[in-house]
Amino acid sequence: MMNRLKTTLLLTLLTLLMVAMGSAIGGKTGMVFAFFMACAMNFFSYWFSDKIVLSMYGAKEITETENPTFYGMVRRLAVQAGLPMPRVYIIPSDSPNAFATGRNPNHAAVAATQGILRILSPEELEGVMAHELAHVKNRDILVSTIAATFAGAISMLGNMLQWAAMFGGGRSDDEEGAGGMIGGLAMAIIAPIAAMLIQMAVSRSREYLADESGARICGNPQSLANALRKLQMASQMIPMQQASPASAHLFIVNPLSGSSLFKLFSTHPPMEERIARLEAMAYSRNF
Repeated sequence: MMNRLKTTLLLTLLTLLMVAMGSAIGGKTGMVFAFFMACAMNFFSYWFSDKIVLSMYGAKEITETENPTFYGMVRRLAVQAGLPMPRVYIIPSDSPNAFATGRNPNHAAVAATQGILRILSPEELEGVMAHELAHVKNRDILVSTIAATFAGAISMLGNMLQWAAMFGGGRSDDEEGAGGMIGGLAMAIIAPIAAMLIQMAVSRSREYLADESGARICGNPQSLANALRKLQMASQMIPMQQASPASAHLFIVNPLSGSSLFKLFSTHPPMEERIARLEAMAYSRNF
């Protein structure tokens, strides 16, 4: 409940931030422009983001005949979750990872890399796929897409505002010249950073929720905790070469490698905290 409330508040903040950016650029006209730009970007993401990301990673759809074990596992978990059967894909990558995509439960897809199928036990793989189906059940894909789209739009507006401030455009004409320019530049720099931080907070909140919901779907929090522990080490040893920052939030573990500073700005919660929460859940048997 708290995770859902937190997500709602964060999405509201993103909306307000975008309206403020549009207003700073062109007053009421700018606000209307920002609103329609966000609507257009969300429309495109809603209908086409799944096809784009599956194509980006070379995912191949499989049938039950081609891989009865993995396909059957996903079908069994979907029934346990009360979901329609999603399309099932395998990504030709040795880096162990998985993600879910699709605009709603009736148009969902789950994808796993060849690497994750190779290194996890059946119980651990069940935990991972239950996590991905939890994203579908909780409509996290739509939420994350909206958050990422808003953050991208705010970044674009930030670039526009920088140029407007430097050349005396936007709302700064109504204020003192230097002060207006400085204020516009400050908002142009701060707003995209704030949007990125809010997007990361949304993504982290949904990951915690998917861990909890996935553990309930498969009925074994410890199997998901064990899987995450393996994936944390293996993904660092075998990073995903084609990973993109724009789609990193979709994966169960962050496919991007980086320094400790980079991890502070990760779309994923600390792995240690995720594992600790699942193990506490297993110990309490509150699932």
